Amino acid sequence: MLSHILEPHVLDATCLESCSNFLADTGGEYLPLSPNSLTNYTKMCNSTIVTEFLLTGFSDVWEIRVLHTMLFLMMYVATLTGNLLIVTVITTDQNLHTPMYFFLRNLSVLDICYISVTVPKACVIFLLNNRVISKVGCAAQIFLVFLCGSAEFLLLTIMAHDRYVAICQPLHYHMVMNPRVCVQMTLASVVSGLVYAGVHTGNAFRLSFCRSNVIHQFFCDIPSLLKLSCSDTLTNEITILASAIMIGGGCFAFITKTYIHIFSTVLKLPTRGERGKAFSTCIPHILIVTVFLSSGVTVYLKPTSNSFPIQDMIMSVFYSIVPPFLNPIIYSLRNKQMKEAIRRIMRTVTQFK
Repeated sequence: MLSHILEPHVLDATCLESCSNFLADTGGEYLPLSPNSLTNYTKMCNSTIVTEFLLTGFSDVWEIRVLHTMLFLMMYVATLTGNLLIVTVITTDQNLHTPMYFFLRNLSVLDICYISVTVPKACVIFLLNNRVISKVGCAAQIFLVFLCGSAEFLLLTIMAHDRYVAICQPLHYHMVMNPRVCVQMTLASVVSGLVYAGVHTGNAFRLSFCRSNVIHQFFCDIPSLLKLSCSDTLTNEITILASAIMIGGGCFAFITKTYIHIFSTVLKLPTRGERGKAFSTCIPHILIVTVFLSSGVTVYLKPTSNSFPIQDMIMSVFYSIVPPFLNPIIYSLRNKQMKEAIRRIMRTVTQFK
């Protein structure tokens, strides 16, 4: 551990207090130090600061790392291909220049950014076994993950409102969801994401890290950092919980209320065809919200002290890789207009050749 801790620094009283125990690498148990060892360890704490972290959520076996790399790269390429296809189709097809597809295109752009924050770095670590990430790089990863994740959830909430206006107030749809309003809503979600990410990243890196610099993950995330801190993390945990309840809970309540109104309106439609068409535009959105919200809540609302590294790894893959991977599949398979637009583009490309 000492080879990855640099630069002299005097740590705060909380960090010095943690020097009375030594974190064993096996089992995560704290072993009391003898008085002489405690004095030496206290001197070490007084003269060092963590400036980089080790990402150890990887196998030591080369063959398994190659297998993981292939799996991650396949999902990454599939995600990029699917989302870039959605962006291209919506941009080039005039029939899809509507508010619904405007938001879907922005969602695909966010998905590309979201998965690109973590997977390329993980693949480099898999292949080169260079597990070091700088403190600045770690902060950048956390900031960008929070930015993309929060902006995406806010955008999904806006998309629910779009479906509500389209189904429940169809005569006012183009007036309410005009291009200017759509752009303003999208910018508001991004700016809110910037603020949200800045607050949580700033709170995380105001802490002192003097217990260890080993993160049992394939990328930096706040729950893992809180486990390493020798400062009081109660404020961070309260902030995460409060913001999750206010923002996440508020968005979830809004989406739930919106779909209650949508379903009550759809069930009153006179024909099965009209009901089916209305439901077909809502089901993909509901599936994406369910996957995104359930994975995020599981990771960030569970106690940081009551989880195992392998459990954290699985859940991190679930919330950082699976939603961007599934979004284009869900929308392309469930959306008739998207499939027709893709066929039109394919015919055009074939004729051009």
